[in-house]
Amino acid sequence: MKNIDINRLRINSSGVLRKNIINKATNSKATNNTNNTNFDNILNTFVQKDGVKFSKHATKRLSERNIKLNKDNIEKLTKAISDAESKGIKDALILMNNVAFIANVQNKTIITTVESNNLKDNVFTNIDGAVIV
Repeated sequence: MKNIDINRLRINSSGVLRKNIINKATNSKATNNTNNTNFDNILNTFVQKDGVKFSKHATKRLSERNIKLNKDNIEKLTKAISDAESKGIKDALILMNNVAFIANVQNKTIITTVESNNLKDNVFTNIDGAVIV
């Protein structure tokens, strides 16, 4: 009987610890993300279910570098990723309107962006294809 009680206590203890850790993590995320929520929401309103997604890093870079995207740009990025996927590309450099986008094609996610001012003397690594829009 004592062994069974000890095992139950361990399960209950770890369950309680997990709940506390999860609650603390979600509470801290909620307070940290209030600044970026508006930009993320606006950007994601243009993104359709099967369309391109933006990583947190890419969203931050778009905001910092004041890169504006409209619905037409999002559609062009989505088509570029589809074109890259049809050629078997896994990680692509997409050049559009003097802005470079690095995309993970399999996840249809833009990883980062670089505007024309910072393109000079830049080396892009870990890509296996490029799409020029």
